[in-house]
Amino acid sequence: MTQPSYRALALQTATRSVTGLTVSDARAAIEAAIVRVAAQVRASRAWIGPDLRLVVLPEYVLTGFPLGEPVPAWRDRAAIAPDGPEYEALAAVARDQRLYLVVNAYESDPHFPELYFQACVILGPDGEVVLRARRLHSMFSPTPYDVWTRYLDAYGPDSILPVARTPIGNLAAIASEEILYPELARALALRGAEVFCQPTSEASSPQLTQKAVARRARAIENLAYVVSANSDGLSGIPIPGDSVNGGSEVLDFEGRVLAQAGPGESLVAAAELDLAALRRHRARPGMGNLLARGKPALWAAEYGRQEGERPDELGDAVPDRGWFAARQQAVIDRLREAGVIA
Repeated sequence: MTQPSYRALALQTATRSVTGLTVSDARAAIEAAIVRVAAQVRASRAWIGPDLRLVVLPEYVLTGFPLGEPVPAWRDRAAIAPDGPEYEALAAVARDQRLYLVVNAYESDPHFPELYFQACVILGPDGEVVLRARRLHSMFSPTPYDVWTRYLDAYGPDSILPVARTPIGNLAAIASEEILYPELARALALRGAEVFCQPTSEASSPQLTQKAVARRARAIENLAYVVSANSDGLSGIPIPGDSVNGGSEVLDFEGRVLAQAGPGESLVAAAELDLAALRRHRARPGMGNLLARGKPALWAAEYGRQEGERPDELGDAVPDRGWFAARQQAVIDRLREAGVIA
């Protein structure tokens, strides 16, 4: 049974990097992060109320990101198994608090033991995984597109753009900078997504940043709510810790800010999501219904003429960090040859 309205929280919490730690120390740090997150989710629900049904956590909240570390080293240190104890502990949080919990983490994969992927996982109030979305755009980490044929053989095409149909609406996950890619959000909306959950770890500013602009655009274009959780700082690596701090927000389906946090750990970015209003708006003819006015077949044909990153470029290799930049330079060179870049 659909719940017509409920509260959602973009929980702004600190991230502590496991960069440079031993494997055993990194695993202990991940366990400690889960304990800390669990306490904050529990306290947030007690503060906000029992109608809190959706909590989004920041990007890579358990580990931080790999600051130049080789792929095998980061896999061993920071990647958690899809069926591992870390997810079991997070599932217990969702189950105990009777809500949907959105987690972003680096994952190992038995089909690709030499690699890791970055994933958004939504755990339901019964503790079960209702959605797993592996990130498709990443500058310095492997993605399913890099091993496309093998990935589709292992998981099938429906694993690529998942939408979870739940009693609190149709949920989709968009990791961090993937909010900058309008095609991804539109594809998810065309699969029925009503709420975009965005774990992120990004620069915040009193002025609108690129990602903040993109969030508003994706909400307007797709008539979708956006629940975006940012970090409260990132410690354990040399970059200034507050470079990623603040600005977690909840946007409505017309791009309006319903709630927004300042800097620091915070539960301020919480607001009511009204599914009934969203569905009425999507069903209403008018100039503002951009979802209903799209021409997917036209853009599919045009996009098919172009070439950017190619599938299966990684093959069976384990990339070093330089491979990702070299791949992008090759794309730039092809775009220049095609006249896209002067």
